[in-house]
Amino acid sequence: MHFAPDTVDALEFAVALTDTDPGATRSGEDELATIEQLAALLKENRYSGRVDGDEAELREVRATRERLKRTWSLDRDAAALEVNAMLAEARALPYLMRHDGFDWHLHATAQDAPLAERIRVEVALALVDVIRSGETDRLRVCAADDCTGLVLDLSRNGSKRFCSVRCGNRVNMIAFRARKELAD
Repeated sequence: MHFAPDTVDALEFAVALTDTDPGATRSGEDELATIEQLAALLKENRYSGRVDGDEAELREVRATRERLKRTWSLDRDAAALEVNAMLAEARALPYLMRHDGFDWHLHATAQDAPLAERIRVEVALALVDVIRSGETDRLRVCAADDCTGLVLDLSRNGSKRFCSVRCGNRVNMIAFRARKELAD
């Protein structure tokens, strides 16, 4: 599947953000529990603009994480309504911008808007492309029974099932052992 680079970046950031949730992490712990963890996530993903670096901002970003996680699994019509709500709440006004080594891409909030709002709006803009393209089936939850990680399937045939190679290998090993046990 081919989307604009800024769409892919925003969707990949949504996955990175939501996969800090305890149900998606290898450790089973919240990997967005501290301001320092949020700062590391933003740095790793080259997120720019206003960052307050306080507990209130962390709470807002964690709430955004939950909202994005819920939105990811909605059907196309429900996702469109949620995307419209996120854009309306922020009074989003799309514009093209070039900054920090990134070529022209869409923004719809000011760089000094609160971080959680900017995250919601940037992901909402990316989801607009996914919804308009009729590709919401490319957004899934990991097929591993014990994982709630999100899957962004950009493969040609749309067959990606697991959030990571680790989950895929683990599920395949469990299936292999079950088949072996039956054969014995």
